Amino acid sequence: MLVLRSIGLFVLAAIAEIGGAWLVWQGVREHRGWIWIGAGVIALGLYGFVATLQPDANFGRILAAYGGVFVAGSLAWGMVADGYRPDRFDVIGALICLAGVAVIMYAPRG
Repeated sequence: MLVLRSIGLFVLAAIAEIGGAWLVWQGVREHRGWIWIGAGVIALGLYGFVATLQPDANFGRILAAYGGVFVAGSLAWGMVADGYRPDRFDVIGALICLAGVAVIMYAPRG
């Protein structure tokens, strides 16, 4: 159950961080204005909060593992929000990153 909770928190964190960065991008690069930028800043703040809810207490481990989630999530976000089509090397790289997440977070320790 803890693993499922952890995965859910990683997904929520990815939505908040990637979504927040995308909103800032839209506000600045696509000239959508300060409301988009402000919403992005709020989402980025929520990301920081969600990361603290992980069951593991090691900040470095959480953020290192989240890096892999961010890579895969960014590609997925680009597909949904911007019509980006990853090539096979993008997909292979994302899968390698997710394998790293699994090793960092869920390998038996003790």
